[in-house]
Amino acid sequence: MGPETLDIHALRQLAIGQPEALATRIIGILLGSGFLLAVLFLVHRGKLREEYTPIWVTAATGILIGMVWFDLVRLITWAVGAWTPSSTLFFLGLLFLLVVSLNYAVRLSGLRREMSTLAQELALLRVDRHPDDPAAGDPPQPRS
Repeated sequence: MGPETLDIHALRQLAIGQPEALATRIIGILLGSGFLLAVLFLVHRGKLREEYTPIWVTAATGILIGMVWFDLVRLITWAVGAWTPSSTLFFLGLLFLLVVSLNYAVRLSGLRREMSTLAQELALLRVDRHPDDPAAGDPPQPRS
């Protein structure tokens, strides 16, 4: 191998091992702490249901751990085969959003089925209440 040969593995190690700026770490810790406090505040005020709290507390804690122990981010970067910690963080954020979106899609599907069942049951109750009236199954009309 001549001097013009590029060692890809050494270049990748150089990219992974680049020091992070102290300002970046401080901003990340402040944002993670602020996010955790916001989640707890929303739960306390009743704006966020308790069933969603573990997901968001885990996300905020993960941000804090990643900013305090940045070598963990480098280890994950090396393990997934990425070149830079920022691409790993981007990938993990995208994966998190994908899981949250799937979770909400499943919940919406269940609510849709429940709403359809409730509408059918309401129509049956209306027919039972007024069996001779053909318009009993129709919703009440607004008065003019």
